[in-house]
Amino acid sequence: MKMKHIIFAVAILTTGLFGCETKVTPPTSVMDTPEYHYKNGLRYLDRDQVDEAMKSFDRAVALAPESPLGYIGKGLAFGKKGDFKAAFENMETAQDYEKTGIESNIGMIRLLSMQRGEDWLKNSEKEFKAARDKDPNSAPLHYYMGLAYKVSFDFDKAAEMFRRVLDMNKEYTTEANAEWAVIQKIQRAAPGSQIGKQIALIDKIDRADVAALFVQEMDIEKLFTKRGPKTYDTAFKAPTEATATKMTTETVIKMEPATDIKDHALKPSIDTVLQLQVRGLEPGPNHTFAPDKLITKAEFALMLEDILIKVSGDEKLATKYVGAPSLFPDVRTDNYAFNAIMVVTSRGFIEADKATGEFRPGDAVSGADALLAIREFKNQLKF
Repeated sequence: MKMKHIIFAVAILTTGLFGCETKVTPPTSVMDTPEYHYKNGLRYLDRDQVDEAMKSFDRAVALAPESPLGYIGKGLAFGKKGDFKAAFENMETAQDYEKTGIESNIGMIRLLSMQRGEDWLKNSEKEFKAARDKDPNSAPLHYYMGLAYKVSFDFDKAAEMFRRVLDMNKEYTTEANAEWAVIQKIQRAAPGSQIGKQIALIDKIDRADVAALFVQEMDIEKLFTKRGPKTYDTAFKAPTEATATKMTTETVIKMEPATDIKDHALKPSIDTVLQLQVRGLEPGPNHTFAPDKLITKAEFALMLEDILIKVSGDEKLATKYVGAPSLFPDVRTDNYAFNAIMVVTSRGFIEADKATGEFRPGDAVSGADALLAIREFKNQLKF
């Protein structure tokens, strides 16, 4: 009888032990590996296809439940979704499973840079130092720490990290070179306002962004007051009580110039450029400003040309290049912004592509390029 109880107890214990084992999904092909699905998931993340990325990371976890890779990916994917509780849980699981590598340290730096919560940069630096002790020559580690410094507006340290990646001449060289070029532009432009620093990091700025840059970085109000053309009030004045019989008129309710900016964070700057009537930033006929509409290089050229004419008083600039040949293979002389493009490029406010000579009038404008143009504009006006 005792023997039966012992056998039964052993059976229960054995079942309990083996029942707790993590189920591992067998691969279906040679390429069906955690590494493959992890890298594939990262590619999806780069394209902002978060749901597809999550499927890849789930597969990586299913194939190797004790590998950190799938959890790192899931942490980044949850971070993209804004679910930072789940994101950090997965990243911490990855760190528990990773014994010798630094992939989870890099993942944590990326996640901290997404959330930017309390002490996020300090914690990122801790992760960086811990990983560097294991692998001092990791290009991905230095690259993502560079991105962390970039979004914290520490452009000097960001540049240092990107230069280190370039010196290694291994992975992420192309990406680091592009980031370093952006940082150099920002450093040359030297944005003086917090909003300027924030917009400097935007790849494609919109109408609201450029309005903020004109107000905060160009100081367009002061520029117009100091250098702008004089204005005279020649409008009709109604008779006063002293000179005419008092008349009662109907109250007229005037519509706002732009009705779609009421709750916009950059409304004060938008109101300013609307008041100054900057060409290219006027409201539409339906009284909308379209603050989120991306601006093109051609549109930005028109804006800069208009401001230059107004502050210099040189009206001839508006037609200076009419009839002149185009210097750019992709800009016809009948382009609506041809004269403006010629004006701003001749002044060095905006540059054409050095390799092809193309101006690319339909391309979007980055925050760094806009800041650099504004800096050069102010330098030439000695303002």
